[in-house]
Amino acid sequence: MLDSYRYPTANRPVAMGVNGMVSSAHPLASLAGVQVMAEGGNAFDAVVAVASTLNVVEPYMSGVGGIGLALAHVASEGRVRALNFSGRMPRAATPDKFTTESLEQGILAPLIPGNLAGWLTLHETYGTMDRERLFRQAISYAENGFPITFVNSEIMHQTAEHLRRFPKSAQTILDGSGAAHPPGTRLVWPDLARTLTLIAKQGAEVFYRGEIAEGIVKASEEMNGLFTMDDLADYETEWQDPISVEYNGYRIYTTPPNSSGFQVLQTLKMMEGSEPRYQSVDTLHRFMESVKLAVTDRIEWAGDPDYVTAPLAGLLSDDYAASQRDRIDMATASKVRGERYADPSPDNPLRPGDPVEFEGGMTTHFAVADRDGNVVSVTQTLGGGFGSSVIAGDTGVFLNNMGSYFELADGNSNQIGPWKRVDFVVAPTQTFKDGKFHLSIGTPGGYGILQTTPQMLMNVLDYGMNVQQAIEAPRFKYTLGTHVVMEERFPWNVRRALELRGHEVDVVESFSRLVGGAQGIQVDQEQGTFQGGADPRRDGVSLGF
Repeated sequence: MLDSYRYPTANRPVAMGVNGMVSSAHPLASLAGVQVMAEGGNAFDAVVAVASTLNVVEPYMSGVGGIGLALAHVASEGRVRALNFSGRMPRAATPDKFTTESLEQGILAPLIPGNLAGWLTLHETYGTMDRERLFRQAISYAENGFPITFVNSEIMHQTAEHLRRFPKSAQTILDGSGAAHPPGTRLVWPDLARTLTLIAKQGAEVFYRGEIAEGIVKASEEMNGLFTMDDLADYETEWQDPISVEYNGYRIYTTPPNSSGFQVLQTLKMMEGSEPRYQSVDTLHRFMESVKLAVTDRIEWAGDPDYVTAPLAGLLSDDYAASQRDRIDMATASKVRGERYADPSPDNPLRPGDPVEFEGGMTTHFAVADRDGNVVSVTQTLGGGFGSSVIAGDTGVFLNNMGSYFELADGNSNQIGPWKRVDFVVAPTQTFKDGKFHLSIGTPGGYGILQTTPQMLMNVLDYGMNVQQAIEAPRFKYTLGTHVVMEERFPWNVRRALELRGHEVDVVESFSRLVGGAQGIQVDQEQGTFQGGADPRRDGVSLGF
């Protein structure tokens, strides 16, 4: 446990509830989920209400044109399931058709959207309520308008240059002069309202095979994109077995490849047994060095499991963790080449270990827990802000730009290819104690997800913080070489001591979106109560009832 004098205080109270809890990145989305459960729906129903509302009120982060992953604790089955709706590249996608620039913005950047298929698979498998009820709030906000928040306005301003390249996108999001609307402006989105209404009435069929699919493909063809009707019609979600590790008496689950969630688990395994102390220089240094080793392995082994088999049993084994731990020099920071294969390489960077011998941004995260014990944790994304910046015709749907997470160069497991799934950095987690659900926590943040998530898990599991404190506590993120971004709330003397070990510390504001925007739910099994935490770095709000 933490020494009391060093215990970080939270700026917000922990949300509490006895019947259910929703923690999301926008108050209107959290309210939509709570209303569904208050009317008798379960967590799988509420997921649709939360996700579709986020599509409207947090439109730059996610939506039906994006992709995602979910972890679902299904109480009636006594198990955790993973649902993969991370999209695929069109079948016509070959490396020669792309440049780095065309993967970042424009009609070549999107993967086949998976989010809607994911939401409706969860609902159709385990939900109880009528689909049209679940889209009600989202449609209302799109038809009648919603107030732009300060965070909304700031991100719209930051992305305005990209949006202005596409008249429909600029017309939808920006004002008549091509600038972001000020906070408090009511934004009305009739095209999206019509699309969501069609989906509410006709389901996934209309999006993947019907009128909306035709609109998406027509827009793609007019802009020389690669989408075809067969690409959309053939897309399917996939139920998967999650991956997990034991960590200091807890069982932690996350999503399997093509998710890179194994980096989160691998980092924790290297920290296990080190007797961590909150904000001690030794613990921070060991964590940073563990992250760099795990990143290096992830670059080597991550990707579409149809093309590369990550040696997960080795990567997550106790023996491999011990061997990697022994590589850490506690006196000196090592260099890492960055977060991905194509990053520039510093002199003498770390090389991956050999786990085979040990075999045996823009994103949003939300979680929903119900009175029956079901918990659903979802991380979904458009990629960058407003994804590709392209609205598909008159559908109101922003298409993602997750093609940017592929590599173009030969020789790596994540090279772009036809019908391929991307190395996907999202990694929702669920933690159990003595076989009972304990904690859901996750965050957006690009590659930083894989560094922020184990920090928050340690805050709860090792330091005894509540879920709100764990989310608000200051964070850091390693980037390139020996550079580490640290929020300025880390004490000066701690940052200086890290610099003396060779870390190049880049200080950012106290609550920086560079290190994510997390949401979490903790369950007190003995009392039958829920505790929710939401990140002040964005518009996050937890609501219980």
